[in-house]
Amino acid sequence: MSVILSLLPILLLIVLMVGFKMAGDKSAVIALLTAAVIALFAAPALGFAPSDFYHGGVFWAFIEGALKAIFPILIIILMAIYSYNVLLESKKIEVIKQQFVSISEDKSIQVLLLVWGFGGLLEGMAGFGTAVAIPAAILISLGFKPGFSALVSLIANSVATGFGAVGVPVMTLANEVAQSGTATTAEVQQISANVVLQLSLLMFIIPYIILFLTDKSAKSQPKNIVLALLVGGVSLGVQYAAARYLGAETPAIFGSLASILVIILFAKITAKKGSEAKPKVHFTGKQLFEAWSVYLFILVFIVLASPLSGPISQFLKTHLVSKVALPIYHAGKTFNFGWLSNAGLMLFLGAFIGGLIQGLSVSKLLAILGKTFINLKKSGITIISLVAMSSIMTYSGMILVIATALAEATGQFYPLVAPLIGAIGTFVTGSDTSSNILFGKLQAGVANQIGVNTNWLAAANTAGATGGKIISPQSIAIATASCNQQGQEGAILRSSIPYALFYVVIAGLMVYFMVPAV
Repeated sequence: MSVILSLLPILLLIVLMVGFKMAGDKSAVIALLTAAVIALFAAPALGFAPSDFYHGGVFWAFIEGALKAIFPILIIILMAIYSYNVLLESKKIEVIKQQFVSISEDKSIQVLLLVWGFGGLLEGMAGFGTAVAIPAAILISLGFKPGFSALVSLIANSVATGFGAVGVPVMTLANEVAQSGTATTAEVQQISANVVLQLSLLMFIIPYIILFLTDKSAKSQPKNIVLALLVGGVSLGVQYAAARYLGAETPAIFGSLASILVIILFAKITAKKGSEAKPKVHFTGKQLFEAWSVYLFILVFIVLASPLSGPISQFLKTHLVSKVALPIYHAGKTFNFGWLSNAGLMLFLGAFIGGLIQGLSVSKLLAILGKTFINLKKSGITIISLVAMSSIMTYSGMILVIATALAEATGQFYPLVAPLIGAIGTFVTGSDTSSNILFGKLQAGVANQIGVNTNWLAAANTAGATGGKIISPQSIAIATASCNQQGQEGAILRSSIPYALFYVVIAGLMVYFMVPAV
């Protein structure tokens, strides 16, 4: 009964969105209320709620979830879409579109370059939905259908998320499972390398799926296979080297940059001779700088805020930090939000400064921001409800009940389902980092029980969490917001589920058959 009730909010959310095709905001509110009722009455009665979880804890868990949803998730989504709307208003998006078209007239190459290359770079730098929102919006501007743009952006935003936001998920995981509570550099590097190995096959498969979805014609498949092999090979090699010798901060960044170079070179080498005769628009250096200034400044500010900048990053992280001590927390713990170090500020500054360079006035830029904020109302309700539901399920013990039941049911075959637990964590919380916080210690504990390498099974949590990101309702809400498809969350979820399930199965097989000796 505990397992059934713990699963009920998640199952209800899926049934409402997929079965009844209910809008995401309404489905999320109903699922949130269901979780709250179970936490209030069933959890204490059945005894799976922690002893220090009291009735007021549901309220404070909701407050924590709302704070997490706004700071920084909704702020980042708002600013990511704002940056795109600035390009629309200045009409510089046309120059960027021409740039992608000039690289290749092949639609599949354009899509892979945007969602895997550029999207992976955004994920590695910022994370928190930027890699879904911005590529999806640009794809639509290139003429692709909203549903397709959302789907390929979600599928692409998988492998890179383990090392998203400059490696935060893996570094968090390493600290969770470290015996001392703080992982050494060697431990971070080992877990990072394990994650890359467990995702290695998917680095070839996901690019091919993206290419196939864009162009399903039989004559294009040899080209798609070759390009997927090239992109997968360079992604694997560069990410493994970065993970093994540098740590968690750079695999997604360096892997994406290498992929972009390979895709561009492939496009130039395989370009049809006839296409060279077609007239192409040429832009001056000034025009290109103006068009790309928004994203250029975003990347500059994100790098300055990342650990790669050293003392600058440290200054930003330690100044103007709001700390809220909620009653649900144990002594000493606080909810923290850095006003200077969050990716939302970097996105805003890049968009605002870029907009000024593109010729927009301050008043126009503020008006665009206001309009963007208003248009995100439904997505805001969805994301706040989902993150709050996650907090309630975590504090009331529901998440732990689900994970423990899976562990007990599988025994020595547990490595097969270890990624599934990570995927469930991301599905519920919308965050690879949160999934690692929820289940990192559990995975390490089970590893000790069944005699499996602890770092390997801990890494499996992140490997699975990257797959859960594909169907995370929060990610889907971001995709629908950026594609102006609010209300279509159920349709996008239905189209994404098969790919997420396939992804988690592959990850499970890799974890099970590649498990190293203790």
